[in-house]
Amino acid sequence: MTHPRPIRVGVVGLGRGQTFIDQSTPIVGMELVAICDTWEERLLEFGATHGVATYTEFEKFLEHDMDAVVLANYFHEHADFAIKALRAGKHVMSETAASFTPAQGAALVREVEKSGLIYMFADNYPYMAYNQEMRRLYQEGAVGDFRYGEGEYVHPISAHLFNSIAMSPDHWRNWLPVTYYCSHSLAPVMFVTDTVPVKVSGFVIAHDPDDANKARTVRRMDTASMIVLTMDNGAIVKLLQYDLRGHGNYVRIVGNRGLMENGRGPLEEHLRVRREPFEKPAGVPVETSYVPDFPVFGREAASTGHGGGDFFMNYEFAQAIRTGVQPYFDVYKGVQMALVGALAYRSALEDNRSIVIPDLHDPAVLDAMANDHFSPDPKDAGGDNPLPSVLGHVEPTPEGKAYAAEVWSRTDELLFGGGLWDR
Repeated sequence: MTHPRPIRVGVVGLGRGQTFIDQSTPIVGMELVAICDTWEERLLEFGATHGVATYTEFEKFLEHDMDAVVLANYFHEHADFAIKALRAGKHVMSETAASFTPAQGAALVREVEKSGLIYMFADNYPYMAYNQEMRRLYQEGAVGDFRYGEGEYVHPISAHLFNSIAMSPDHWRNWLPVTYYCSHSLAPVMFVTDTVPVKVSGFVIAHDPDDANKARTVRRMDTASMIVLTMDNGAIVKLLQYDLRGHGNYVRIVGNRGLMENGRGPLEEHLRVRREPFEKPAGVPVETSYVPDFPVFGREAASTGHGGGDFFMNYEFAQAIRTGVQPYFDVYKGVQMALVGALAYRSALEDNRSIVIPDLHDPAVLDAMANDHFSPDPKDAGGDNPLPSVLGHVEPTPEGKAYAAEVWSRTDELLFGGGLWDR
């Protein structure tokens, strides 16, 4: 399938942005026309390879003749870039997170509403085959009404790999609080059940000085977080994310008529569905387990990253632009997930108190959020702003400083250089 007029797209950030560059294809309906990064050496190499315009200045990049912008820059900088792109008349797809401070979230929502342009929050995990299958089953009523859910994104990596993607002491990966990177665990639950969070409590497993792997980095944040949410239908959700041992992605959906969950470890792609024998429909087994297929574009998705999710993000963005209908993960859902991360950290610092997630469709809510600049970025420390760890200041070990500096000195081992790499 091809489209008569491809959507001309520019990508910001050449590390994670490579995925979006590769998926700017006739099947998706996009054509890559420009790329932007501060890592000039790699930028020129990419530009020559793909035959597209290159920019080191974002403002100049926005002057390029294109329809849409994909933001794969640093985690905590997306909102400001998105607002500038919308003001330049470009549709926007933004990586994790949609915004960083509540004030940025309010500004982003207002700019999308004002512009009338498409904004899509780019999270790939909902589009894995088992999550798409759970959404289909849930909509069919296979497990009844949603009552309890779990989402996990546990991603430990070696000190060497971590240092190679967090290229300086001030890189966001070295200080981001562990509640903030929550969209990979939350977005699939929202997608499957069509619910959104309305209340949050955050719990943090503090920085572990006895973790020998982390001690070889200059990370100053904590180990992991558990977030407890109340959804808008009354369901309770538990999220678990970040740097625990036992790599894996997991989604569990419990309804009042059954259970769905993907497997763990080598069975991660499997889907388990269970209905109790006392209430299952006649002829339906109590329990099934299988590897689901993608509903559409299986071959195209299978060749992309993150379990095929990378393909569907681009496809959904292109479809939204063509139809003029905001995507499922619109600006409201994107900013809601960003608020979950920020408010969960605020909760953890305040004895895990429950905090209401406000309705972003309410102008009065946006007015209040516009004055909330809560930020754990170390450069913003002071006043009402916290440090990135619930312990306060965390000093990296001498070993960590030395080993990180050693990795950074071997520039051939840096995966993403000094450019605008995200995630």
